Amino acid sequence: MNPMMTRRAMLAASGKLALLGAMVNAGLITAAQAAEAEWNEAAFEATTMEEFMKAIGASDMPVDSTEVRLEAPDIPESGATVPVTLVCGLPGTTALGVLVDKNPNLLAAWCELPEGTEANVSLRIKMNETSDVRVLARAGNTLYMTSKEIKVTLGGCGG
Repeated sequence: MNPMMTRRAMLAASGKLALLGAMVNAGLITAAQAAEAEWNEAAFEATTMEEFMKAIGASDMPVDSTEVRLEAPDIPESGATVPVTLVCGLPGTTALGVLVDKNPNLLAAWCELPEGTEANVSLRIKMNETSDVRVLARAGNTLYMTSKEIKVTLGGCGG
């Protein structure tokens, strides 16, 4: 067994537990919700849209919607930490996700939203190169989507 992989797996599990604990302490989720949280490994390992859709159990491709928005710089300062905000104005939104087409793994983040939560999530993602970035929103049994090209350049300069 590779000791670095064991260490990495332990650090990843510790980070997940710490995040869930912090969310419970902040009152964002209940302890029961934290215990039920599942890691969809297949979704995060998907490299194509078809693999991702199969991993989340979706039968239809996402529908383009102006109610789903991606707020992000056209040219970020660094591809290592690209600030993005995912917003959905559709009632009953239960999940938001961000996909980066040219990253080794398509799915960068997936957020399950408790009922009644405002569908507005800000985070930072890593991008290897200039790519289309898609935001997915699940409302009811339908997935909705929007996309935007984000240019990654050395030092955030250029065009």
